Amino acid sequence: MNINATLFLQAIVFAVLVWFTMKFVWPPITKALDERAQKIADGLAAADKAKAELANANARVESELAQSRNETASRLADAERRAQGIIEEAKSRATEEGNKIIAAAKAEAEQQSVKAREALREQVAALAVKGAEQILRKEVNAGVHADLLSRLKTEL
Repeated sequence: MNINATLFLQAIVFAVLVWFTMKFVWPPITKALDERAQKIADGLAAADKAKAELANANARVESELAQSRNETASRLADAERRAQGIIEEAKSRATEEGNKIIAAAKAEAEQQSVKAREALREQVAALAVKGAEQILRKEVNAGVHADLLSRLKTEL
């Protein structure tokens, strides 16, 4: 065989191989590469979108945290105000109760004082009567005690 014919025949076979590769092999490869590039682009876009959503979510979380901190602080302030009010109310009630107890004790002391005076009066009266009895037993002189006896009669 001649080298020119072999070279020519190899060129024709190469051209057929190039045509076959470009017609049947190359399109699926380029399609697969394009699909792969599209998937990568979609993944990068999704990653960028996720980063933006994460930033938005972090901002929302920070705002919610700030709001909950403010709400907690206001609730604590309200609780402290309520506690102070309850303490003041308890103090006033305790003062009123103490005043009532003091007033009751004074009234009871006054009653006991009155009872003691009455008891003393009764005892003095009893002693006076006993003393008078003893005086009358020793000196039963109607003439001397006539005006005393008349006064007792008028009082009784």
